[in-house]
Amino acid sequence: MASYLEAYGASEEIRARRIRLIKIGSVIAVCSLIAGLTLYALLKNRSEEQQAKLFAHLLADHNYSEAYKLWGCTSSHPCPNYPENKFLDDWGPHSPHADESNAEIGLSQSCGSGVIVRLDYPGTEEPVPLWVERESKVISFSPHPECPGRHLHLGTWLRSLFK
Repeated sequence: MASYLEAYGASEEIRARRIRLIKIGSVIAVCSLIAGLTLYALLKNRSEEQQAKLFAHLLADHNYSEAYKLWGCTSSHPCPNYPENKFLDDWGPHSPHADESNAEIGLSQSCGSGVIVRLDYPGTEEPVPLWVERESKVISFSPHPECPGRHLHLGTWLRSLFK
């Protein structure tokens, strides 16, 4: 028969092990939550940003007809409010944005049914905010430089850390 004092402290050891496992599990859960939120902030507008990059790449390659298609318009069915000659005035070889090889994706913000993606240019040239519709991926000019209201710009801050 075991004495009373032989088992003394065994329950404390089990309790200490349980507390250590709870602490480790909590730290892992918090780190996973932070990593998940960071990835979400970095990747939530990725497809719209890729669409804007494709647009800039097509303009840099002087493939204006394909770039015009990204606006949801074609030569045979031009947009009624944005004909192809106006598109070429804004984005063609004689436009202020003739050299799209320098364009970089700046700010991107989710805003209602689309994303505002800003094309930044080095030097003095003004950035151009584009609107990319989430479902159709059609590009147009953004009505606002940024989404109305106050924003934290966490995604932009995180991107600046990783560039």
